[in-house]
Amino acid sequence: MTLLSRREELIAELEPFADHHERFQYVIDRAKAAPALPADLKLDAFLIEGCTSNLWLVPSLEAGACRFRCDADSLITKGIASLVCEFYDGATAQEVAATDADFLSAVGITQHLSPNRRNGLTNLVGKIRAFGRAAVRS
Repeated sequence: MTLLSRREELIAELEPFADHHERFQYVIDRAKAAPALPADLKLDAFLIEGCTSNLWLVPSLEAGACRFRCDADSLITKGIASLVCEFYDGATAQEVAATDADFLSAVGITQHLSPNRRNGLTNLVGKIRAFGRAAVRS
């Protein structure tokens, strides 16, 4: 599945909610169901800077596919990060490097985030795309 088709799939999943409160409740429910990172991966090296809560991103490259796992100590942060990681997970390094996670603004999530959470989201996407660029170069 390409990132473009995954984008459309995630938009279709998030669009039906009538308002941003329902959408955020869905994101929180997804966070509760998302797997936690093991404690041995919650390292400073994996922390995303600029976020109001602790947010960890663990990227890897497996058989040519970029893999992303995340966790956070805030349910909203974890839910949004999980959506972003789900979006990019399994894509090629070239796709990751070239594609922004604009589906979140398309469904009205980023517009209702605090400036600190938006900053953390921007840094998360930046780290993911930088990992894709580094994988392309290697």
